[in-house]
Formats: sequence, structure tokens, C-alpha cells
Amino acid sequence: MSGQFEASVEIDRPVEQVFAYLADGRNDPDFSPRVQQITKTPDGPTALGTVFRSTVKDAGMKTAREFRITGFDPPHLIRWTEQSRNLVTAQGGYDLASLPGGRTRVRIFNTLEGHGLGKLLVGVAASAARKDAPEFGRRIKAAAEASLTS
Repeated sequence: MSGQFEASVEIDRPVEQVFAYLADGRNDPDFSPRVQQITKTPDGPTALGTVFRSTVKDAGMKTAREFRITGFDPPHLIRWTEQSRNLVTAQGGYDLASLPGGRTRVRIFNTLEGHGLGKLLVGVAASAARKDAPEFGRRIKAAAEASLTS
């Protein structure tokens, strides 16, 4: 069983800057309070095959997560697939589009997949993610605009 969510937001910064900010997953704690810590391997710019390892806290439980970049087309597309073996895993991405006035539209989406007992939990997780999606988009917008100069 799986579930999906998505959100779109317009950010008052150029697409190249927004892409660079989102491509560095170490920025995720700026807009995702569930991410407790995150590291990147290898060092250097994010590219196909880059791995981000994080500790996240969901529903009071901490889990280790590992995501591999599986699609990367600057400055318009980032895709990831979770490599870790948790009850609920995700794959998703960002689509970015330039807008007039040096602005950027970002679409984020994830598909959540349940494994084992997680098949019973994925519906609840997807419902919570869909409910939070508009606010998640607003947090991305606020974090990106605060971190990037215009």
C-alpha cells in the first residue's frame, strides 16, 4: 500500500538559487522540523548518486533514513529514493520552474510506501503528510527566502 502528497509554492528568488538551496539536503532541517540531523556523502556538490543520511523524529520515534539522489537536472529537477529499510519509506522530488520577476515555482511530491507492519501505517502517514503539505510548502518558501539573497 502507498500514499502520495504534494505541494507547490512560489519563492521570491531565482530558480538557480532555489535549486542550489534545495539540492543541498543538509538544508532540510531549516524547513522540516522532523529532521534532527543530516549528512551528505560524498563531499562536494550534490549529483546523481549523492546520499543523504538523516535522523528523523516522527510520531515521537526516531529513525535513521538514507536517501539517494536518482534524478538531477539543474536547475529544474531533483529526484530521490529512500534506501533505508523503515516501516514507511519515501521517494519523490522537486520540480522547479522560473517565473517572471526572478521568482521560482517549486513543486514537491513524495510517494510513501509501507513495508510489513508499515502497510497498516502508510495511510495514516500519507494523510498526515497531505494535511501538512501546504504548510510544508510555506516552510520551504520562508527558509529559502531567508537563506538566499535576492
